[in-house]
Amino acid sequence: MKKAILTLIISCLGLHLIYSQEVDSIKLFLQKIEESFDYKTGNIELAEGNGSLTVPEGFRYLGKDQSIYVLTDLWGNPEDTTILGMLVPMNHSVLEADGWAFIISYEDLGYVKDDDASDIDYNELLEEMQKEVKEANVERVKQGYESVRLVGWASPPHYDTSLHTLHWAKELAFGEEEPHTLNYNLRLLGRKGIYNLNAVASMTNLSEVQINLNKIIRCVSYNDGYTYADFDSKTDNIAAWTIGGLVAGKLLAKTGFFVMLAKFWKVIILAFAAFFGGIRKFFKKDEPTNEQPVSEEIVEHKGEADEENS
Repeated sequence: MKKAILTLIISCLGLHLIYSQEVDSIKLFLQKIEESFDYKTGNIELAEGNGSLTVPEGFRYLGKDQSIYVLTDLWGNPEDTTILGMLVPMNHSVLEADGWAFIISYEDLGYVKDDDASDIDYNELLEEMQKEVKEANVERVKQGYESVRLVGWASPPHYDTSLHTLHWAKELAFGEEEPHTLNYNLRLLGRKGIYNLNAVASMTNLSEVQINLNKIIRCVSYNDGYTYADFDSKTDNIAAWTIGGLVAGKLLAKTGFFVMLAKFWKVIILAFAAFFGGIRKFFKKDEPTNEQPVSEEIVEHKGEADEENS
């Protein structure tokens, strides 16, 4: 009996050592990913939309390629090459469970008329959106993603007539996941189209996102000749989408609908894969293996978007 207990204790000590080593390995490869990011501050010329970004205080900017890598490889979303970059809070990492960021993109929609902004019944619109999201789950599940439920407004839609900005927030539930996901949506209207700034976060980040909302709204500006006030009815195209249409979500028809959603789960899965892979190798030392260490796999990506969206 004593021998059996001793054997169990030794085994547990061995597993503890393996666990400690794997935790250190996980911390190391996460640190290497974070160190590979080329964050910028100051003024950023945006590649599309004839606009620029002044990185607000308390944030840093991550460029297009590395932003796609974060969204696709680390946060588990389908690849969306329309992404221009992302704003990450200084006090958070994209690798943290409570990390969050504003994703930046541009849509060349034309001039969006705002004369319907005060006439919209947003509660009725919410019901329509909930129905559309439910119907979209059929395709999501086919593509191997969790079904999602639009719980309701985390912050109801608001349109600022002086700044020509629209913002609202949705609470989303993925399967049984807790806490729920927060998508805070900003639309900055211009002469030729709109800049989209979407905060991908959890509901626990709601107050933090709202505190930073005013500075985020003002961080993107259109170049002279491309502002909302520069619209020329004789030459410019008028968008098919109104304010109500933007809230209802043109993105529902695009992969952008997925990009607004899940985050971080893949990093956790890879971390546990590293841990259990270490245990498996401990008990099967003599068996040949073709597995590549997770740390090497992660470092290999280094901020490049992997075409394999598993």
